[in-house]
Amino acid sequence: MLEILQSGGTRTVAELAERLDVDERTVRRYVDRLLELDIPVRSVRGRYGGYRLEPGYRMPPLMLGNEEALAVLLGLVAGRRSGLISTSVAAVESAVAKVRRVLPAALGSRLDAVLEADFTAPERSALTTDAEVLLTVAEAARERRPVALSYLAGHGGASERVVHPYGVVAHSGRWYLTGSDSASGQVRSFRVDRITSASMIAGTFDVPAGFNPGEQVLTSLAEAPYQHEVAVRLRSTPDEIRAVFPPSVAVLEEIDVSWTRVRIRAERLDWIPPLLAALDRPFVVTQPDELRDLIKELAGRLAAHADLRLPQGEV
Repeated sequence: MLEILQSGGTRTVAELAERLDVDERTVRRYVDRLLELDIPVRSVRGRYGGYRLEPGYRMPPLMLGNEEALAVLLGLVAGRRSGLISTSVAAVESAVAKVRRVLPAALGSRLDAVLEADFTAPERSALTTDAEVLLTVAEAARERRPVALSYLAGHGGASERVVHPYGVVAHSGRWYLTGSDSASGQVRSFRVDRITSASMIAGTFDVPAGFNPGEQVLTSLAEAPYQHEVAVRLRSTPDEIRAVFPPSVAVLEEIDVSWTRVRIRAERLDWIPPLLAALDRPFVVTQPDELRDLIKELAGRLAAHADLRLPQGEV
């Protein structure tokens, strides 16, 4: 109702009721609520009477900083995509549009770049990411502008590099930037929470045809170097395997119509046997031998549990 009144002029009760799809009694109740919020709705008597806002009144601008605006908009979008917000997609999009409309143009444009990012999985507890860094790399990806990064690797080594950002991806509570890296000359993915500073620099570039930022990030995660190289042949279809081993965990290679090779890089092996058991399909462990031992240990524990009996009389 406030949006209608802000468009100007006097609106009759009947017109407001029709526009809002409510009865006239509800319209009057809305007016009372707006007055309680100190919004100056004036009643106009007579043949062409109705309600209007006091001349010159405008809603104050929504004053949000970069981090606050990012928190509000991502909260709406991520909440909807993760299922935490059960309203319709249209309701979320409408709320995002309203917030977006009252933000300064420059900030709104940068936030649009973040909202265009790929979301590859439901969110889990997120790692803290600097809002200014995220806004900068997302804007650079959308505008096809190179970005100079200061990056802190997982082993603690710091580096300066220039990246042609092809896209920004949200995956399992982390933000990733993927693109062509000047330091290696290859397409790489960078965790945004490890970028200590970022600034756009002069120049433009083209993204390779058909490049998919989400797929690139998932592949790079699955192929990252870890302590153990795991290879297992499974008599199962890729779709069945993907239900247990997602793209960020395993790389699949179809051997023939019956068998698929699964390659996994892992710091620990103890989580793999339960997933193989859950898949419940024939498999052959190619490497490492330690995985075979862990599978046998799990099978022994399950067999022991299956033999347990309650004392007679207990239920």
